[in-house]
Amino acid sequence: MSLIHRNLKFFEAIQEATSISLEKDSSVYIIGLGVPDPKGVFGTTSGLLEKFGPKRVYDMPISENGVTGVAIGSALVGMRPIITHQRVEFALLSIEQIVNQAAKWYHMTAGKKNIPLVIRMIIGRGWGQGAQHSQSLESWFAHIPGLKVVMPASPYDAKGLLISAIEDNNPVIFLEHRWLHNTYGEVPESYYKVPIGKAKIATEGKDITIVSHSYMTVEALKAVKILKKYDISCEVIDLRSLRPLDQETILNSVNKTKRLLVLDNGWTRYGVSAEIIATVVESNSTILACPPKRIGIEDVPIPSTRELAKHCYPNPVKITQEVFNVLGKEIPSLEEEMNDFPSDIPDQNFSGPF
Repeated sequence: MSLIHRNLKFFEAIQEATSISLEKDSSVYIIGLGVPDPKGVFGTTSGLLEKFGPKRVYDMPISENGVTGVAIGSALVGMRPIITHQRVEFALLSIEQIVNQAAKWYHMTAGKKNIPLVIRMIIGRGWGQGAQHSQSLESWFAHIPGLKVVMPASPYDAKGLLISAIEDNNPVIFLEHRWLHNTYGEVPESYYKVPIGKAKIATEGKDITIVSHSYMTVEALKAVKILKKYDISCEVIDLRSLRPLDQETILNSVNKTKRLLVLDNGWTRYGVSAEIIATVVESNSTILACPPKRIGIEDVPIPSTRELAKHCYPNPVKITQEVFNVLGKEIPSLEEEMNDFPSDIPDQNFSGPF
């Protein structure tokens, strides 16, 4: 087995995991709008049609409900489909199939029928996507028993979690933030899996626990660098999986630091951050030194204009300010740091695609 590590972009790690799975298992196929397109769903499916042919790499019309029905039916007879949606909002047209069919068959048949299905969805903001194409709806899917929900934040985890999702016998919702697609990271050349349901300690610390997932982990780590200037030590927990949720890792960290800040990709009301805080507060083993806090998108539909949108999202400076609040410390001037973080693109080198 090769142990060679290379720097890959997030989208390249997704493409590689898909290619490995198609080659390893003849029951795997990928289906969705634009899958064989030259742009290849933000690059994640590029070259797959040429390598595996049109019987395993399918384009589909704009019929999300029909695509999902085809995939569920094929999963019931032994196939392992991967559906791709270029926006999470497109998948809403197939919500009945996902919630009432894919999530229920195993339980309704007393375990006699599995739905080994992966549904990839792109989430997140940028470039004036506006209210209908920039949402993070992971809490919708994480609410449903019978579904697994994963949200990698690094190329390494993207590859390993996607392989795990494809090989899982349950339906897995695989959510990718569009701002992650062009991020770099070390990725082994070999086949490997990252376990679903296991969080990762992205950085160790002693003063406060920051729980995050997907792109908010990237933002959290930027905030950690700012906070180090003020001798504040943060422990960042990257959830990786929302369902099942790794409660043990969260509780162990909070028991150590006694303080908690949760970062949400979406709206905080009735969201992932609410579930994390409830998990901590309900635990008899956890003693908090102060009330937990959470930050996420402002509680409004996302505007299209850059000037309005930049006020809607958390960023490293806002995270830093909230950490000072949780610790009960005076917030320093952070104007210089604010200029380092563009509001509508992940960094100054970003050039798409969208």
